[in-house]
Amino acid sequence: MKRLVNATVKQYLRLRMKRIERFMYRPELTQERWFRKLVETARHTEFGRQHHFPAIRSVQDFTRQVPVHDYESLKGRINRMMHGERDVLWPGEVNWYSKSSGTTSDKSKFIPIPPANRIHCHNAGGWDSLALIYHNRPDMEIFRRRNLIMPGSIYHLESFPKTRIGDVSAILTYHMPLIGHLFFTPDFETALMPNFEQKLNRIADLVSQMDDVVMFGGVPTWLLVLFRMILDRTGRQNMLEVWPRLQAYMHGGVGFEPYRQTFRDLIPSDDFVYQEIYNASEGYFGVQADSKQNEMLLLADNGVFYEFIPIEEWEKEHPKTVLLPDVELGKDYAMLISSNNGLWRYLPGDTVVFTRKYPFCFRISGRTKQFINAFGEEVMVGDTDKALAETCRQLGVVVSEYTAAPVYFANGHSRGGHEWVVEFERAPADLNRFNQMLDETLQRINSDYEAKRFHSLALDRLRLHPVPPGTFHRWMKARGKFGNQNKVPRLANHREFVEDVLRYANG
Repeated sequence: MKRLVNATVKQYLRLRMKRIERFMYRPELTQERWFRKLVETARHTEFGRQHHFPAIRSVQDFTRQVPVHDYESLKGRINRMMHGERDVLWPGEVNWYSKSSGTTSDKSKFIPIPPANRIHCHNAGGWDSLALIYHNRPDMEIFRRRNLIMPGSIYHLESFPKTRIGDVSAILTYHMPLIGHLFFTPDFETALMPNFEQKLNRIADLVSQMDDVVMFGGVPTWLLVLFRMILDRTGRQNMLEVWPRLQAYMHGGVGFEPYRQTFRDLIPSDDFVYQEIYNASEGYFGVQADSKQNEMLLLADNGVFYEFIPIEEWEKEHPKTVLLPDVELGKDYAMLISSNNGLWRYLPGDTVVFTRKYPFCFRISGRTKQFINAFGEEVMVGDTDKALAETCRQLGVVVSEYTAAPVYFANGHSRGGHEWVVEFERAPADLNRFNQMLDETLQRINSDYEAKRFHSLALDRLRLHPVPPGTFHRWMKARGKFGNQNKVPRLANHREFVEDVLRYANG
């Protein structure tokens, strides 16, 4: 039966590839269609009436009448929606919300997930990802064997129990069609357990006995924790000894470069496929279309209308935006979305750099709140991930986690600099050499940082502090950030995270 299902799904995915190819080369048509559909659908909502949606005839009208929003500016409306108010940001009553804890704030965000968004954005993005992975690897057996999932949990809003909250992976797992249960592990009761530590242990017990897992997905940090638990239970040396049919990993949520070598050690195969996906709480925005290219295809036909804010406009109250055809390659943009979840001209917080046009492919370069620009160096997460990965490759080092921050003049230093806290899985033989090479590599990658480092006139060489294994996991747990939707903050323009981790490492 499973062989038949896999063959049938492959036929469907071939048809879906034709749709993908249409928006790859004619994205303006699908973007125009979604723009008009979104505005028309929400014209009678409270937000639509306040911003005169019935009078909007063009994108220019839309950008003139609707200001840029972040979560704080929509939080009051979303809270009312969570308590049952209808037709606020999106038509009808919305009962499902994705909880996104973020990395730059202790406050949670609750993103509406109406059925239109779940089906035509998140689910559609998932099918597009599968279509592309089967297109590149026709021998995939995702719908013949088992796939490991590790979602969060779901709970009811205490003050309005009709509303349910969970991370986006848990919501999609809950709504998975019954036939999907045949191909995923663990069982759904285990997958949605609220206690994450108990869940990890139970999953490790269950999947250690299996030999037919072909694909897995999730945030790298927590998957590595799970894999080490499995290897401890089985006594095996790597994951291919546990699951010999492994074919692919769909990863997203954090930059993968710092983890790549660790995964290669755990899955020693040149045929194994790594597919990056961009499935945030706010929407499913991108997928790696070619495993040989370090870029993602923008999903232009998934219920989202995109605008892009150039870096020079980020701090302005009314920033100018560009549409997809007008983006420039190699330039940082903050992504701005209007979507079928009721987020209008909304800043998810990610920054992207386009690498190609027609098809439009991009890399996530960082977060609008995760960067270091204390001295005009404009260092983004993508820069530090890449510099760290290159340095590790050259020196045979493996890093588990890191975070970095500026060192300001006010801290008693005559010059500024950057301070990194790094947890090694395989430490360098010479820490000073690693430190020096990391600084030099970052200079090659980022010309602004290189200019500030010239003869150490403005910035000293970066300073690196190794911490004991497990420090970041214990720190995250102490902050109440233990779980697969939580990620270590990589960069900050303040010193709160660096100093907190160092205090925790020092007891």
